[in-house]
Amino acid sequence: MSKMKINFKEIQKSFVHVFGGKVLTGDLFLRNIRFIIVIIIIMLVFISHRYTVLHQMSEIEKLQRELKDAKYESLNIASDLTEASRQGEIEKMVEKEGMGLKISQDPVYRIRK
Repeated sequence: MSKMKINFKEIQKSFVHVFGGKVLTGDLFLRNIRFIIVIIIIMLVFISHRYTVLHQMSEIEKLQRELKDAKYESLNIASDLTEASRQGEIEKMVEKEGMGLKISQDPVYRIRK
């Protein structure tokens, strides 16, 4: 078995090549500049789309909470209205306001032509 020897000179040379900017002027980079630009544009579109979707999802959740609150309020109002429209409640309100109205003891009859 042969041991692989780490060559620090090569690592240093590669490091300087990449971070020194020589990669940007190299032949490989210049030949693939269109491809790299397309990849960057796709990444920007993806990030923008993701941001838009997250914003819309938060808006949907907010509207769903508002709808739930509105439904609850509607049920409460309907319940209060049903309670207030009962005959006993109406009689109490008329008596409280002092309108002097009384419930008729005579049966209802129809007048025909």
